[in-house]
Amino acid sequence: MPRRARIDASGALHHIICRGIERRKIFRDDADRDAFIRRLGTVLKETQSFCYAWALIPNHFHLLLRTGSTPIATVMQRLLSGYAGAYNRRHRRIGQLFHNRYKSILCQEDLYLLELVRYIHLNPLRAKLVETLDQLDSYAYGGHSALMGKCSNDWQEVDRILSLFGRRLLESRKTYHAFVEKGVDMGRRPELTGGGLIRSMGGWRAVTSLRKLKEHLKGDERILGDSDFVAAVLEAQHESLERRYRLKAKGFDIEKVIQRTAEIIGLDAGQIRTPCKEPLRVQARSLVCYWAVRELGLTTVAVSKELGICQAAVTKAVARGKVFAEKRGLNLQE
Repeated sequence: MPRRARIDASGALHHIICRGIERRKIFRDDADRDAFIRRLGTVLKETQSFCYAWALIPNHFHLLLRTGSTPIATVMQRLLSGYAGAYNRRHRRIGQLFHNRYKSILCQEDLYLLELVRYIHLNPLRAKLVETLDQLDSYAYGGHSALMGKCSNDWQEVDRILSLFGRRLLESRKTYHAFVEKGVDMGRRPELTGGGLIRSMGGWRAVTSLRKLKEHLKGDERILGDSDFVAAVLEAQHESLERRYRLKAKGFDIEKVIQRTAEIIGLDAGQIRTPCKEPLRVQARSLVCYWAVRELGLTTVAVSKELGICQAAVTKAVARGKVFAEKRGLNLQE
């Protein structure tokens, strides 16, 4: 069966699960874990992505991320390829480190944000890396300790999560800790690792029976949310793919995007391809990056090669281009 496309959108909330090949360890010691955390922080900052929860287990990891203007595929490609290369060099090994593709689940924020923060942060306790919740409070390789003020990560959205539990810091930490404690006895929760609607309803048979009663529900293992959310996400994904197909059918590639941008901005293609800090050219190149990545679905790596700039610069340009296009009401197609 062919793989289904990943679902992504600017500002989407993703639960990422990535395992080692054949369930082998991907973190052998603290040096590996520290290297992964450093790389994660760098990638998140450069891609303007946000992390709400995370946990490192010897043979896998969990992340709860919100994408900015950079697609989740680009964020993860940079994180995984960079870490795998460094890991292989350090341990003098060759070959694949991670098992197939990582799992990426688009999540409905209002229903699942806090549930996922709790579920992910309890992973080290469930995996018996720590024996008690008190020990988890100080466990350096999960996001819970940062929320409890025991560790500090400038790339983790601590204030955002704590603000949901109270206005005052001590009060919010106490309330958050009580919330996490209530989850200890819940055990493993398969409904939070994809296809939440299907699993929480008792499987496809239960969903089908409700459909017979004219309860129209949708389910998809790439999405965690209620039926309306799933339907809306799938419709948006379908429209996005259709738009890309139409653009490619009309011959749109990076060259045509540059030409279209040149027409709009009033420059020639050569000026856009040449790096320059002149404001008009910066706007033009930002627009090219935005349309190439978000409309055509090109990777930031491919665009960086075309424009002769680094991948991080493309990521920032995509964000600028989005703002510029929306402010001016610009479209790739005439």
